[in-house]
Amino acid sequence: MPANLDGQISPRSSRGLDWLNFFLADTQTGVGPFLAIYLASTYHWDDQRVGIALSVAAFAGVLAQLPAGALVDWSRSKRAVIAVGVGAVVTGALLLAFYPSFTAVIFAQLLLGGFGALFAPSLNAISLGLVGSRLLGRRVGRNQAFNSAGNVSAAVLMGMIGYLISSRAIFLAAVVLAVPTLISLAAIRPGEIDYERSRAAKPDGGAPHVTGLGVLLKDWKLAVFCTCAFLFHFANAAMLPQLGEMLARGRGRQSSLFMGACIIVTQITISIIAVWVSRKAASWGRKPLLLLGFGVLPIRGVLYTLTTYTPFLVGIQVLDGIANAIYLVVGVLVIADLARGTGRFNLMLGALGVAQGLGAAASTTFAGTIVHHYGYRAGFLSLAGVAAIALLLIAVAVPETRSDKDDKIGQPDPVPAMA
Repeated sequence: MPANLDGQISPRSSRGLDWLNFFLADTQTGVGPFLAIYLASTYHWDDQRVGIALSVAAFAGVLAQLPAGALVDWSRSKRAVIAVGVGAVVTGALLLAFYPSFTAVIFAQLLLGGFGALFAPSLNAISLGLVGSRLLGRRVGRNQAFNSAGNVSAAVLMGMIGYLISSRAIFLAAVVLAVPTLISLAAIRPGEIDYERSRAAKPDGGAPHVTGLGVLLKDWKLAVFCTCAFLFHFANAAMLPQLGEMLARGRGRQSSLFMGACIIVTQITISIIAVWVSRKAASWGRKPLLLLGFGVLPIRGVLYTLTTYTPFLVGIQVLDGIANAIYLVVGVLVIADLARGTGRFNLMLGALGVAQGLGAAASTTFAGTIVHHYGYRAGFLSLAGVAAIALLLIAVAVPETRSDKDDKIGQPDPVPAMA
């Protein structure tokens, strides 16, 4: 089949991408948020050791972001890149399940962080290659809706497995879920992914063009937005793991249920509003939504310090869902705006990923140390302070990136409506 030229994709590829987002989220959830509880409650790791283990994956992800973005830009088989990443996740999950020593956990985290950096640019490249820049917003919103639905189903499944069987069984479930992930990947027709468009080398209707790396280094808009992304993740990344560790104290296997509830609330919120965010990004622009998303993060950090009642703590995760839905959708659109016609879309996503990864890595180590010495209240308030700085920077330094040609209202959606 020739490359897709008009943004119209087949139902098979559309459904394949939908379910790839769903099952890939299932697989990743099984080895991500539950790790802190697994190490703290089953093997009695202290806050600092847990923080180090989480930071290793984050640092590995940082180092891999730019090479991953460059690889995705270069590769003509985005599906093969994702398949390799899934294999690494399976290997890491098996190590965590059967060899939970400090050395094995660190190695597994290196695998998960390094190869996990391939997923986001590959999924976004496939989406851009299928539908083009004008319709990317709707496709990214749809991707996030399925991704979050997958996270919800995984949280329920993993929480019940952790409670009824064991925390170790969670990682084995992640291995099993890799199978439908690969089946969904195979359903996407490679001939429909326009290679040049998938790296923003060919704006809709334009000729292919690739910008030199020096031009990207001088792009101040990219630099400012990456700084904001660093601060967002510095403030956000440690909040859920710290909440999970706090809930785990003295609760044993019930802690898996509490963590599952937190993830469910967050991901249901994302699933509900992701498509709405993608449409409002077209009519409102990018910056108003970024202000909203960054604005709820410091409020969330403060609210964690005002109660110890578990249902309230879980309910606060609605704010996490709002912030992440906006960031996940609008962040990709901002990069797509800046990358249009450069041929460096995935490399620029890699630069954003570096900022995100540095922020997340610093967050878990910083918050783990603060909590270890001063307690959870100090940890959450410190993260809320960083979030307030991020909001201020968005307000004064980040310009609107959407142009009048972007995301025109009223265009038909090229993909079938989500059931």
